[in-house]
Amino acid sequence: MKRKKASDFPQELLDLLHEYVHGEIGRRAFLQGAQKFAVGGVTAAALFEMLAPNFAFANQVPEDDKRIKSEMVSVASPQGNGKIDCYLVRPATARGKLPGIMVFHENRGLNPYIQDVTRRFALEGYMALAPDGLTSVGGDPPGVLDPTEDIKGAALFKSVDPAKMREDFFAASAWLKARPDCTGKIGATGFCFGGGIVNQLAVHMGPGLSAGVPYYGGAPPLEDVPKIKAPINAQYGETDTRITAGWAAFDAALTAAGVPHEGHIYKGAGHGFFNDTTPRYFEDASKEAWGHTLRWFGKYVKA
Repeated sequence: MKRKKASDFPQELLDLLHEYVHGEIGRRAFLQGAQKFAVGGVTAAALFEMLAPNFAFANQVPEDDKRIKSEMVSVASPQGNGKIDCYLVRPATARGKLPGIMVFHENRGLNPYIQDVTRRFALEGYMALAPDGLTSVGGDPPGVLDPTEDIKGAALFKSVDPAKMREDFFAASAWLKARPDCTGKIGATGFCFGGGIVNQLAVHMGPGLSAGVPYYGGAPPLEDVPKIKAPINAQYGETDTRITAGWAAFDAALTAAGVPHEGHIYKGAGHGFFNDTTPRYFEDASKEAWGHTLRWFGKYVKA
């Protein structure tokens, strides 16, 4: 199947999708709004399916790649939901201790896209851990669209207590850092909701986090920024105005706090530009952002 690109769709339709994905409107409202773009025999329902994730594209590093070893692990989270299941991936031939990377998902769960990103870090010489925030409600479901309801993962996501989910992520991060085969240096990256978690983790862990690379994530409360000690390299899409607009104040607060940081805003890219399973994927921005990510972690986590 040919990959659809953001440029194949009107920006207004992509904005409508953004509202739907983030729970601001329901499926019916999305279909009603999309009806004006249903031309040439293409129905609103067909547009909905075109814009849905296609996880077949998230296979840059196959699960059975001989260069990596992967497993599911369960981490205790007494302050959260009791436990959280996580996807742990390491280089197959690694010897000695490895630096760690946390990978936080979008407002869904541990889907195939996030698992693939986690495997990509293992090929770069890291021990990578991706927690599933939906563990307490049965875990991330298969990544398919339900014909009559919201995307299943999004519906489940709304049912989990956000404060407890955040504690689950904090517990998973502490677990990775404390592993005897980890160097004790960990970085964190995440996307959308997960990008916001990176910023919150930086506040929570202080000097315990070695670096953060949030992708289009909400900034933490500005009064909490002085607690951040980890160098931050933030990635934003130019047309993702609601999130990107917060960078100026975050940038200023990081500067005032003396935190090493960079911010990159990619021209023409929107929210979700790194997610290669949806039409919001923006290849040029994605590749450049990945380069910044590896450079940042190489400098502050691996070195």
